[in-house]
Amino acid sequence: MGLSRVRAVFFDLDNTLIDTAEASRRGMMELQRESEGVPDVENTLIKASPFNIKGPMLHQVIKLLQSKYHYREEAKVICDKVQVKLSKECFHPYTTCITDVRTAHWEEAIQETKGGANHRKLAEECYFLWKSTRLQHMTLAEDVKAMLAELRKEVRLLLLTNGDRQTQREKIEACACQSYFDAIVVGGEQKEEKPAPSIFYHCCDLLGVQPGDCVMVGDTLETDIQGGLNAGLKATVWINKSGRVPLTSSPMPHYMVSSVLELPALLQSIDCKVSMSV
Repeated sequence: MGLSRVRAVFFDLDNTLIDTAEASRRGMMELQRESEGVPDVENTLIKASPFNIKGPMLHQVIKLLQSKYHYREEAKVICDKVQVKLSKECFHPYTTCITDVRTAHWEEAIQETKGGANHRKLAEECYFLWKSTRLQHMTLAEDVKAMLAELRKEVRLLLLTNGDRQTQREKIEACACQSYFDAIVVGGEQKEEKPAPSIFYHCCDLLGVQPGDCVMVGDTLETDIQGGLNAGLKATVWINKSGRVPLTSSPMPHYMVSSVLELPALLQSIDCKVSMSV
C-alpha cells in the first residue's frame, strides 16, 4: 500500500473494532433459540432496552432468577432496574473496583424489588453470569482481523481503549486481539485517559513515533477524536456507523467513515495527499 507517510494507527476498541450491533443480532438469534417457553414479555424487555447488547446476558440471569430462586415477575423487574443503573453508571477507574460497582447494581435492584437484606451472594451470582455471557459475544470479526493483519505489514498498530483495567483487559482477552497490535494501552492503567494528550504521547513513545506520524481511529468524538486533535496527530478518523450529523459544538474529525473496514483505502488517500504536497 505504500503507507510511508503514516507510520502508526491507534485504534479504539468498543464500537470500533468490536461490532456491538452484530453481537447484539447474534445474541438475539441465540435468545430466540433458547427462549422457547419464556413469556414474550421477556423478549419485549430485552428488545426495548437501551443496553440491548446485554439482552442475551440478561436473559440468562432471568432464567437463573426464575428457575433457581423462583423469582417470577420479579426477575424481569430486577434486570430492568440493572439496565437503568448501567446506563447511568459513573465511577473513577483508578479508585473504584468495577466488580464492586456492578455487583452493587444487582444487589440494589434485588433489594428495591424484593425488599429485605443480605442479597449479596445472589447479586454476585447474577453479576458473574451476566458478565461471562456478555464476554462470549465480544468477538473480532474475521474481516476486521484480516484488515488488521494487512495494515500491520505497512504500519505500527496500537490499541488505545478507555475504561476500567479489569473490564477492558477481559474484553481484550475475550476477543483475542492481542496478536494484531504492537502495543495495547488501557486508559484505566494510565495517569490520564483519552482525550488527555498525555496518553497519546505515551502511545507514541511505545511505538517510537511522533504525533505527526499517527492516525487515531474511533467512534467517540469526545474522547477518540478530541484526544487525537489535542495531541496533534496527523489525522483523526471518526467511525460513524449511524450516519448521524455531529453537533456544531462537537470536535470535528479530519475524516469520517461508516465502517472501520474503509480505513485501508482512506490511509492510502492520506498518504497520496501527503506525497502530492511534498
